[in-house]
Amino acid sequence: MTTKKVENIIAPPAPHMVGDGFRVHNFIPHLEQLSRERMNPFILLDYNAKMEFSPRKEPRGVGVHPHRGFETVTIVYQGKVAHHDSRGNSGVIGPGDIQWMTAASGVLHKEYHEENFSQKGGEFHVVQLWINLPAKDKKADPNYQSIVNSQIPKVELPDNAGLIEVIAGKYQDTTGIASTFTPINMFNAKINKGASTEFSFPANYNTAILVVEGSVKINNNELVPTDYFALFENKGETFTIQAVNKATVLVLSGEPIKEPIAAYGPFVMNNVAELKQAYIDLGTGKFGELDD
Repeated sequence: MTTKKVENIIAPPAPHMVGDGFRVHNFIPHLEQLSRERMNPFILLDYNAKMEFSPRKEPRGVGVHPHRGFETVTIVYQGKVAHHDSRGNSGVIGPGDIQWMTAASGVLHKEYHEENFSQKGGEFHVVQLWINLPAKDKKADPNYQSIVNSQIPKVELPDNAGLIEVIAGKYQDTTGIASTFTPINMFNAKINKGASTEFSFPANYNTAILVVEGSVKINNNELVPTDYFALFENKGETFTIQAVNKATVLVLSGEPIKEPIAAYGPFVMNNVAELKQAYIDLGTGKFGELDD
């Protein structure tokens, strides 16, 4: 095994609002070095860094919008997110929980601050990822994986170093809870101050970390502060993360999907004709109905 080195350490881009409930730094694909093609299968990463929302009677959020051709993964660190879709699914995602939605052939969706959280206000801290689907699965039936934190397999690190929450893929001998269409590793690494742990992924996998809490050093060398993103080279397999202070790190590594990407708005397909068809299907009601 050889060392996987850091290619780039990236500060959070200027934030923008998604609806009125999510103030996000868009790392993927907003930044040139984090294009969809470079990061595939991770084709979007919106990061709502920790912020305080004031109490409000009417919940903030994002109104009805469509998706087709990919999956959304919403990871809540603080706060609560409620959601509904055009297939009758709904739920609430609390701290430590995850919603893994396969939009695939198409769904209407809305998401917003859960009512009680909205009325009380408080700290809100969320990541949303879009995960690409291969062409053969872009028209699969929509599906949900609602994952509460107690269900997520956890690996206790030796010497009280912390723990790894294995959301998808495999860490050591522990397999994650989420089912994926292509090989993806997704972990929350919670590492105590001064401790370190090692990760190993195939050299060709697109690999990155987002420092959600604290700050870390990679390979005992590269410092990555809170809210920063680190992209690794597609060379080497292993790297270490050491917590400068107590840290939570979202670790992402996935096998690239080597197919064309055609993306526009809420649709990610393989060509322009498929994008046009998505808008036709949306306009003719094939995504179902959902009240705003």
